[in-house]
Amino acid sequence: MGLLSTAAKAYVATRVVSSTHRRQQQRWAAQDAAAQTDPGMAAPAAPSMIDQLTQLGQLRDAGILTEAEFEVQKQRILAG
Repeated sequence: MGLLSTAAKAYVATRVVSSTHRRQQQRWAAQDAAAQTDPGMAAPAAPSMIDQLTQLGQLRDAGILTEAEFEVQKQRILAG
């Protein structure tokens, strides 16, 4: 009787683990689907061109960028 009892316990434990795993996978899939359709959950937008140029000007004014480096980066931003 001991072997049958152990086998039954192992079967029940396996079923519980499997159903728990399946439910968790379904929850994660639902969360992923909601994040893809909910605009509030989307990644933040890239900085605007004005913001980028302002930051670039601040770097130039602080002496981090040379005038030539500033012009190159400004053209890259303006080109999109």
